[in-house]
Amino acid sequence: MARTKVGRERVARKPGRKGASEVGVDAYRLLRQAIIAGRFVPNERLVEANLSKVLDAGRTAVRAALVRLDQEGLVTREHNRGARVRLVSDDEALQIEEVRAALERLLARQAAAKSNAGDIRDLRQVLADMRKCFAKGDAIGYSELNPRFHQLIWAAAKNPTAGRLVGTLKSQSLRFQYQTMLRPGRTERSLREHELIFGAIVAHDPESADAAMRDHLEEVLETLRWAIDHKSRQPQWLSD
Repeated sequence: MARTKVGRERVARKPGRKGASEVGVDAYRLLRQAIIAGRFVPNERLVEANLSKVLDAGRTAVRAALVRLDQEGLVTREHNRGARVRLVSDDEALQIEEVRAALERLLARQAAAKSNAGDIRDLRQVLADMRKCFAKGDAIGYSELNPRFHQLIWAAAKNPTAGRLVGTLKSQSLRFQYQTMLRPGRTERSLREHELIFGAIVAHDPESADAAMRDHLEEVLETLRWAIDHKSRQPQWLSD
């Protein structure tokens, strides 16, 4: 992955003057998105002066954003040593996925019970796009649709507390620490798993949705273990 040329490019922001609080929110949101998207790699230094230029924000807003991201576990701040993108250990990565699985099973059950026609329509569209990527052999495009599919399930569950918690777990940059190509055969299995989850939600069957999500995330955990085992060789992409 190519590193971001910090200080040479700016994140696009909407025109118009904003108050200090709005700029602070923007700096946090934009930096968070950049870390999750892999623009800053694990253990990369985050220099306030450079970030101020990239984010088009003052040093105070950048510092506040780093404090907030430190609290979320995306950044590590050390006294007199600045901040870095937090490097997740292999053991912690496995623990994150285990906790995430418990929350996502709950959300799948609730989505099956509470989803409405709009929720189903949105899930169906993302799943159709995933099928197209699979048919074209576009593993990266497929992988990039995974977060959207899961986020729609969280929304359909109508449980913002659980959705917020699982979203924080998902933002730990695991897929960028364990990258860059899919495990052989993973995309095909993943698509079948997502089809089963979708079918259970459409049928408004919480038990089946729970079981389908459990089976899916057990495969995700196994893929993560495989990626960890292969880290000393060619890096592999962690995909749902």
